[in-house]
Amino acid sequence: MTHCVFIQTNHKQMTGALVAQHALRRYSQNNDKFDVRIIDTRDYPMFAAHEGEEYLRDGVKREWLNEDLQSFTPTRFMPPKLMNYEGRAIVIDPDIFAATDIWELLNRDMQGKAIMCRMRSGPKGLVDRCFASSVMLLDCAQLKHWDAEAKFNAMFDFTQDYQPWICLKEEPRESIEYFEPEWNDFDKFTTATKMLHTTRRKTQPWKTGLRTDWRPAETFRLFPPVAWVMRARRHLFGEYAFLGNYKAHPDKNQEWFFFALLKECLQEGTISEEFLRSEMAANHVRHDAFDVLANTPALPPGPTHPLAQATNRAA
Repeated sequence: MTHCVFIQTNHKQMTGALVAQHALRRYSQNNDKFDVRIIDTRDYPMFAAHEGEEYLRDGVKREWLNEDLQSFTPTRFMPPKLMNYEGRAIVIDPDIFAATDIWELLNRDMQGKAIMCRMRSGPKGLVDRCFASSVMLLDCAQLKHWDAEAKFNAMFDFTQDYQPWICLKEEPRESIEYFEPEWNDFDKFTTATKMLHTTRRKTQPWKTGLRTDWRPAETFRLFPPVAWVMRARRHLFGEYAFLGNYKAHPDKNQEWFFFALLKECLQEGTISEEFLRSEMAANHVRHDAFDVLANTPALPPGPTHPLAQATNRAA
């Protein structure tokens, strides 16, 4: 097909990716017009080939670990090549869940631009002017210069820095346009939300209670001493030392939405009980997942927005 949504993931976020795939199909009334594909880092030898090697990130040398929660992010730049540089693609992280028909975005007028996305929130967006590449609408024919493997490999000879690449700073500014922030809503879930992004890794709803397995940034331009402390912690005590556990998401509606989608996946067989139990045993999914599922109300039927009839479940 000429239109495709790509969900990028690694082995640690596969449950999220499968739920994201279900949400895309569940809320679309145009499923015959586009494909959905999961990009799994395990299918690309370049990741394993660099395990444990140093790479350049925001001017700092870090160790590449495929066990890190977000080791999938370089695959954001694979869709144009996977589409043979033709047609339209959307790429999303595995912690992003559609609440409306993705075709509305996939088929929109891009006004001649190659990329549509939004800015990141917080200092990365306001100070660094970093684009959020976690959701991108791509005109693949205009992105023939994208070669994810070449860029990835260049990080390890220190000729490519991860941060400007992932922030789209190396793209011509005139080739990028904004879409509405609701297409990549950062931990904000309202009736206007089109795609919910549970972007605060510390509170991803399916991880609550597990040990932290992602590495925080080590560059803080607003207060550099924080970066010095974080680097010292890592060097002295290890990558995940003193980072604690995942916390419960403060918005109960977001937890409900994820688990209601997961419940449908189990009912339809797109996720098996055996698979989910194996993910729990591997510490990829919280250990009380089945207890949470047992108390999770169903979603409104059909393509109705999940919050349209509802009821704030925080009460």
